[in-house]
Amino acid sequence: MRSYAALMGTFAALAGGFGVWFRRSGRELPDSIDASDFALLTVASHKIARLVAKDRVASPVRAPFTRFEHDPGPGEVTEAARGRGLRRAVGELLLCPYCLGMWSSAGLTAMLLVFPRFTRWFAATLSIYFGTELLQIGYKKAEDLVGD
Repeated sequence: MRSYAALMGTFAALAGGFGVWFRRSGRELPDSIDASDFALLTVASHKIARLVAKDRVASPVRAPFTRFEHDPGPGEVTEAARGRGLRRAVGELLLCPYCLGMWSSAGLTAMLLVFPRFTRWFAATLSIYFGTELLQIGYKKAEDLVGD
């Protein structure tokens, strides 16, 4: 439990530190997030979390905390957390796209507040990538149906 508390504490410290810095920078929080930014960041956050947690190419990021189990399909791997304590807790975080969603959402929202143009471009790139994946899946399903 201490390791999970450490991760929660890290998240809280980062969020709190950003809040203090943001306030001292003289910036003002907007009253709301525009609906288009909300949608864009939602899809981009999902994609970041999925990339970090499952993507074969991101394996080196996870490697100190995880071990390979098997290859379930195109571009993704299945891994398990390794070690004990904080190492294991970090591994579990890095393997969980649902868990990473909070971290990626907070990061993208902070980026939007500080670097709106860059963040929109970055989030659009990730969202377009997500769309291409959906098309690839649909295309593969259509090929399988036609091939039957």
